[in-house]
Amino acid sequence: MLAPTDHPTSLLRETEDNPVPENASAGMLAMHDGKRLRFARFGATGRPLRGTVIILAGRNECIEKYFETIRDLAARGFGTAMFDWRGQGGSDRLIRRADRGFVRSFDSYVRDIEPFFQDVVLPDCRAPFYILGHSTGALIALLAHRQLAIRVRRMVLSAPLLEFNDLPFSMLGTRRMTGMLKMIGLGRMIMSGRERNGWPAPFATNKLTSDPDRYRRNLGIYEAHPELGTGKPTVGWVHAACKAALKVQDPEFTDRLRVPSLFVGAGEDTVVSTPAIEAYGRYLRGASVVTIDGARHELLQERDVYRDQFWAAFDAFIPGTEKTYEAAVLSG
Repeated sequence: MLAPTDHPTSLLRETEDNPVPENASAGMLAMHDGKRLRFARFGATGRPLRGTVIILAGRNECIEKYFETIRDLAARGFGTAMFDWRGQGGSDRLIRRADRGFVRSFDSYVRDIEPFFQDVVLPDCRAPFYILGHSTGALIALLAHRQLAIRVRRMVLSAPLLEFNDLPFSMLGTRRMTGMLKMIGLGRMIMSGRERNGWPAPFATNKLTSDPDRYRRNLGIYEAHPELGTGKPTVGWVHAACKAALKVQDPEFTDRLRVPSLFVGAGEDTVVSTPAIEAYGRYLRGASVVTIDGARHELLQERDVYRDQFWAAFDAFIPGTEKTYEAAVLSG
């Protein structure tokens, strides 16, 4: 494992309405297989200092998309550490077609977390540590629970990918179908449609957020810096996602989950299944569930009326805040 190569902010991309947050540094971290991951650290601006939140983003997301969230955390006294998953953002791609979302197994994502902690978080970030995971990132956090249990106090999981909402088959059926396609050599084929068909989606038909300004801001990141974007998922990526989602729902797996976790679902989510999130969170010991009615999939990119509810639940669940969890839920 090579030591991370740091650059103050030269690896981070900004646009006029999405500037780099204060106290930033970034670098590239080499993994065991030679792939490099882009990472960034951001210092807190508020006081008292409360520790560090590790953000685990979703598919086709990048560090830049979370600049607003990073500032929100900094004002609360939290530093932030984050990296782009292999195959997306500013990290090395995994196949020649860089515009396709691909991974062989979510185990690759899980393996990348420990060197990130060892070489980036532990040497330079203030403890205690917390996880904030969204969608695919939340699913990876669950997969990595055994190694995270010795690192983090709590996890907040936003719209975790436990079940797709927009596929014609169940997760098991989709896993079987994509497995057969992989066996005949079609794992790197996009799952459906044409490359970036209809991209970017008009705001009126997007499934991610009801906030037009944040939607335009996020599109602006990829329009100004297209190298950060990733196209549609491949058959191989969907197969790996189905295997991972089914694994974390196996009773033998859930019985070993030990990190206290808050699951936050979006009431109008059409990307992942909110009922599946609610059922999963209620089943787990040491877990809590909040559903934000009216919100779409990307809770942290939503309108303030929904983001405020998310932050109320976050502030109440993560230790060191003044509100109680019950009061936050009732007020939300």
